[in-house]
Amino acid sequence: MIQQSGDESTNNTISRHLDREWAIILAGGDGTRLKSLTRKIAGDERPKQFCSVLGRATLLEETQRRAALELAEERTLCIVNQAHEPFYAPILADKRPANLVVQPCNAGTAPAILYGLLRIAAIDPQAVVALFPSDHYISDSRKFMNHIRTALDTARVRRDVVILLGVEPESPEVEYGWIEPTLPAKGNAKVSGVRRFWEKPNQVLAQVLQLRGCLWNSFVMVASVQALLDIIESALPGFYRAFACLNPLFATRAEVGAVTELYESLEEINFSHQVLAQLPQRLAVLKVSGLRWSDLGEPKRVLASLDLAGIRPHWVDSTSPQFA
Repeated sequence: MIQQSGDESTNNTISRHLDREWAIILAGGDGTRLKSLTRKIAGDERPKQFCSVLGRATLLEETQRRAALELAEERTLCIVNQAHEPFYAPILADKRPANLVVQPCNAGTAPAILYGLLRIAAIDPQAVVALFPSDHYISDSRKFMNHIRTALDTARVRRDVVILLGVEPESPEVEYGWIEPTLPAKGNAKVSGVRRFWEKPNQVLAQVLQLRGCLWNSFVMVASVQALLDIIESALPGFYRAFACLNPLFATRAEVGAVTELYESLEEINFSHQVLAQLPQRLAVLKVSGLRWSDLGEPKRVLASLDLAGIRPHWVDSTSPQFA
């Protein structure tokens, strides 16, 4: 028998952990609130994630590069919608079919997340998953992914908890969702429980929330795949069962037809409101500080993020006052 040295044994243990780490990039939104700006940038109706909003790379490409700093590309799924194929096909041309989850249509964030999670769970039931929206500005990707690393390591130990990344606020923003933390959890001062959510507060309440130490909800989250599936099943049991019936069909010819039929019966389901907000006791929040973050949901936020990054694309000079 060949005995491994302590270092080798530790490295192999770390490698096995990394093999179980997955990413889901959410790129299925329609980007309707930003269409007035993305039309000017791209000259067509493409959603913002397929648009070069902050430079030469599209937002989806920037999200892929950021995720790849900590998570393997072969274990990264991109969730897209069939109608957007002309826009995502060139960007994701090198993706294996198994890494591409194509929805028949946009039915909200909950179906996109559940479909991706079930696909991962079918391959790796012990997986730990990081979920990333594809429409964010982040000033320091390396520092942000260091926070993701902390969350991944925590989720391996606390396998029943969903960890949200809450950004230390720079201002009393009224267009963001906020997370109110509890006291820091024992043994990890960076991670707290979640007391409740505040969605788009008025100006006075937003000022109070900032003073109280509340955090912007980035909608980036990390958890074991089982914790995420459990929280969805608890909040929306009928919805969960309808999707779970697809499990035997994954990677077969019948999958597309069955998924199309299921989506035809779905109403739009919002993961934040209809899953996370229903079960705050199953959540934790990791405070993100030392960088700038923005959800690029509105033209004014795009322009503010460009100013922060010191970027002035060619289309800015001709932008009409409505984008300021």
